[in-house]
Amino acid sequence: MSEGRPVPFRGGGFRPVRIRWAGTAVFVLLVALTEWGTRAGWISNLTLPRPSDVVATLVQLWRSGLLWQHLLPSLARLAVGSMLGVSAGIAVGVMIGLFSLVRAGLVPLVAAIFPIPKIALLPLFVIWFGIDEGSKYALIALGTFTPTVVATYGAVDNVDRTLIRMGQSFGLRWFSIVRKIVLPGALPGILSGLRVSLAIGIILLVAAEMLGAEYGIGAYILEAGSLYDLERLFAGVVILSILGVLTSWAIGVLEHRLLHWRG
Repeated sequence: MSEGRPVPFRGGGFRPVRIRWAGTAVFVLLVALTEWGTRAGWISNLTLPRPSDVVATLVQLWRSGLLWQHLLPSLARLAVGSMLGVSAGIAVGVMIGLFSLVRAGLVPLVAAIFPIPKIALLPLFVIWFGIDEGSKYALIALGTFTPTVVATYGAVDNVDRTLIRMGQSFGLRWFSIVRKIVLPGALPGILSGLRVSLAIGIILLVAAEMLGAEYGIGAYILEAGSLYDLERLFAGVVILSILGVLTSWAIGVLEHRLLHWRG
């Protein structure tokens, strides 16, 4: 009697497989096609600059010191505003998820604030906080606050209630259930929401710096656009793109460290 064909293990649970260099290869291919298109004349230099010229502009920014002169204020504004908005959003989101009274009182308010374009509130924040750093912090904080609230209380709601009932049946106190069951169970959703919140924070950072900022990536892009200097404009866009990639990478590292128990 012949042995049967071995059946491969199918219990991976749709776990994503890491494929090295795939993203880098796609990026390099797009840049190479753009470089070739601009040099061959298929793409006009009046609409899209050569990637090599953009790289040369970035190198010039680095050597002249203007890169850090614009980047450091932007990083400080993003860090302060996002820290205020995200920390408050997580706290409010957890309270909405845990307390029915807080949910009844704040969910309608959050639902009313969330769809408002935060950029439209910038003139109001300038009136309230002045044209200096306060208005920029406030805009970024509000922009990161509302999506963090929504992601957090949604994550708390999605925690398996069976685990909570099990903790109650074993006599765990309320605080222990929250600390050992609710928060770890909600953490994946909170970190996923953090990616969206920080991306929104970068967008609002640029908008805020375009109004009343002498230094910053947004002010640099605005100045380049007003002069129709496409190399400088795209250099600023590349800096923002790199900032977004680094932010996403940092959250990925945080997920790996905090969610190692998921396997």
